[in-house]
Amino acid sequence: MPRPIPTLAPSTAERVRSACAHAEQAVLAMSGIDPTPSSVHHVRQCGDAVIAVPTTSVAAILAGTSGDGGAPAVLELTDHAPLPLREPVRALVWLRGSVRAVPARAQRALASEVATDNPHPGLLDIGHGATLLRLVISSAVVADSTGAESVSVDELRLAQPDPFCAMESAWLQHMQSDHADILAQLARHLPARLRHGIVHPLAIDRYGFTLRIEGHDGDHDFRLPFSAPADSVETLSRAVRTLAGCPFLNGLRRI
Repeated sequence: MPRPIPTLAPSTAERVRSACAHAEQAVLAMSGIDPTPSSVHHVRQCGDAVIAVPTTSVAAILAGTSGDGGAPAVLELTDHAPLPLREPVRALVWLRGSVRAVPARAQRALASEVATDNPHPGLLDIGHGATLLRLVISSAVVADSTGAESVSVDELRLAQPDPFCAMESAWLQHMQSDHADILAQLARHLPARLRHGIVHPLAIDRYGFTLRIEGHDGDHDFRLPFSAPADSVETLSRAVRTLAGCPFLNGLRRI
């Protein structure tokens, strides 16, 4: 029996998980109050998001008085490109569900658990001006230049961020600053109507590379899929060089 052809694009759930991992800005929206910035956000495998908000915020007070069922809320996360682009937002994610208070006695233990996967410095403020809340997620939506898609919480639980998520920013910055030659080679794959704009590296994952073209008629994103998913730094670098048609083996330094 022939092997199935791999899907050369991340699933919607993977895109949500990766965008959440990249996002540096997040706000919690609850009915009747202004959005509350979250200093820490972390989506756990169990299907909830742990967020840190100011202890004296209205959001923290409402969550603390909402009872076991929690209060309806939406966490909005913004994924910015790690490069100075004309339009820096790559994706928006909305996580809808119910927000609940975390008992004071469990705050530090939960912060330590989150730190195992996400050692964010804001976790040091828990108990010192910041408090943790849990958003029990019921649905998720991701929106980018291709449109908006929703994903169920069950799919979200099974998904992981892209394996190269943590190194993506360094790769793109290195490509932008040191490899204009490779970008020019990648740009040869663009449709003729897009070849007159300024080309930037926008995103990279195990399935492909995305370019941002800043043109006179606006911004356009164009995805270049790999011939096979990358499973290591070496195969990822090789996949990019293959797309670019590079005749050498070590065009991109290891990050």
